[in-house]
Amino acid sequence: MTDAKLVPSCGVLWGGAAGGFTRKPRDLEHRNWEKLSGRTATIFHTYHKGDEVFPTKAEIAMTQDTAKPRVLLLNWKIAYGSTWAAVAAGKHDTRIDAFAKRIKAYGKNVFLVLNHEPENDVKAAQNSGMRAKDFAAMYRHTIQRLRAQGAGNVVNVLAYMGNEKWMAQQWWADLYPGDDVVDWIGLDSYVSVEKGYYHHGKFADLLDRKPKGGGPGFYDWAVTKHAGKPLMIAEWGGYHRIGKTTDKSAVYQSVLPELAKRPAIKAIVHFDTEHDDQGNRDISIDSTPNSLTAFRTLAANPIFNVTIG
Repeated sequence: MTDAKLVPSCGVLWGGAAGGFTRKPRDLEHRNWEKLSGRTATIFHTYHKGDEVFPTKAEIAMTQDTAKPRVLLLNWKIAYGSTWAAVAAGKHDTRIDAFAKRIKAYGKNVFLVLNHEPENDVKAAQNSGMRAKDFAAMYRHTIQRLRAQGAGNVVNVLAYMGNEKWMAQQWWADLYPGDDVVDWIGLDSYVSVEKGYYHHGKFADLLDRKPKGGGPGFYDWAVTKHAGKPLMIAEWGGYHRIGKTTDKSAVYQSVLPELAKRPAIKAIVHFDTEHDDQGNRDISIDSTPNSLTAFRTLAANPIFNVTIG
């Protein structure tokens, strides 16, 4: 059972984001992925930007299926077409207020990620409006305004990339907006199943990347600096290059042992696509028959039998 912040009392929430980098409907792809993987993906991860109206009718319908209970994970690039500094300065309060009205009317608890993977969007120039400190200010302003508007059903997730080159930047620590406005800490991270290729490894490797030059890995940083915050692996997967098909079983088989050792992880959400944003990496669970068998075995584990409260 989950609490008011959607943290399970035991077990780990299981989720998915399917149909990425295609024009296919996300709800249909999610349902198809559930059939393929053999389990209802309790967290339904979708992506929005700017003034888009969401949750959409299709997203809401996905959470009204009593036979397959689901919770939304809404990813919102609120500053789309503008800057983080502009949001922090109140210039997009109409966006925030419109969303607050819609999400209050929706009524159910939702996860909300504001500008996932912010490291990739940082522009360190003084007047860019997109510095790490601007992100933190944007985040604080948005969450505080949502709360002031009575959107108490929003559970926010700060989703990092956790890449070693970004973690080594002097500005990386400035991204964090404060424990009072962060409900969950998230991580979007992947591993290669091709030996010798970028970020080759298993599930532990995507959790433990350390900043270049030294320092704790992401998981250790989170549980030390922000003890008590639940962790969500908001995007994860194993990939191989297109045309270099490689078995992903070892990655999937490594998940459960790591979850047993890392109790702060309360949710994992697989991102599934046959080609990534660069068009050359396959992150699908069925690129080989053995990969799919291993993933279905993982998905069937009772640790993911979590009831949404």
